[in-house]
Amino acid sequence: MNKQTVEIKDKVFLTFTEASQYFGIGETKLRNMASIERNPSWLLWNGQRALIKRVQLERILLDSESI
Repeated sequence: MNKQTVEIKDKVFLTFTEASQYFGIGETKLRNMASIERNPSWLLWNGQRALIKRVQLERILLDSESI
């Protein structure tokens, strides 16, 4: 059976591990960013699992001078 995989760049939602690889930012830094802001718009909760909205976080990072 062939298992299809989707590349990280093509995903809409990323786990913290995937986002860390994609953006080149440490996973701890991403988690800290999520905890500092109350209900960040770039975070989606699926039950107890937090998923990062790739495009929204990408826009925020492009507009930022530092993180």
